[in-house]
Amino acid sequence: MKSLRYLILFAMLCFGFQKTTAQVYRFKTSSLSVMDKNAKGAWNKWSDFKKAEIIITLDGKKDRFLVNSKDLQLYKIDSYLEKVSTENDDTLGFNCTDNDGAKCIILIVTRKKENNRMQFYINYTDLKMVYNIYNTK
Repeated sequence: MKSLRYLILFAMLCFGFQKTTAQVYRFKTSSLSVMDKNAKGAWNKWSDFKKAEIIITLDGKKDRFLVNSKDLQLYKIDSYLEKVSTENDDTLGFNCTDNDGAKCIILIVTRKKENNRMQFYINYTDLKMVYNIYNTK
């Protein structure tokens, strides 16, 4: 009976001290489009997609996105939004703060009817960027 107590205590200690680790996801981009507001405050049209091959990292442990563009972009995740699923899209959203302290919303959108094509949106009040992305291994 005494050995059973020690075994249970040992098992509880082992499970109690296990580290939980958040996953790190890496995406590679293929192209980028941007949209901004005009002088009257209305949104302009999306620009044509331009080739942009960079790596975007979602680090769940550090609660941040890292966009490895020419000018490194770091986005701290302030809160995770609920996943939204529609007939056409699955959307994961994040309220973020960039390196300069500006607030933005980042969205990862999977286009169900477009062979699960993925897009990464960075939305500010006056500027929107979208990268076409895919998972890397």
